Amino acid sequence: MYTLIKRISYSELVLEQLPVLTASLLIAELFYKFHSFIFECVAFLATWYVLDATVKFFRGLTRNNSGN
Repeated sequence: MYTLIKRISYSELVLEQLPVLTASLLIAELFYKFHSFIFECVAFLATWYVLDATVKFFRGLTRNNSGN
């Protein structure tokens, strides 16, 4: 977490990671009821990873299409 915050700019943290983090927290809170903190934490981190990768993928597609 420390490395994440140190390596990206403040604007990238707020504009890109905060919405994905918020969505991941909401999904985890609403749907993950494993009755185990570790399982729920791992599922939350996996959700954050997948949502962030999906957002980056679609941003890359839109940037490539707008450049053509």
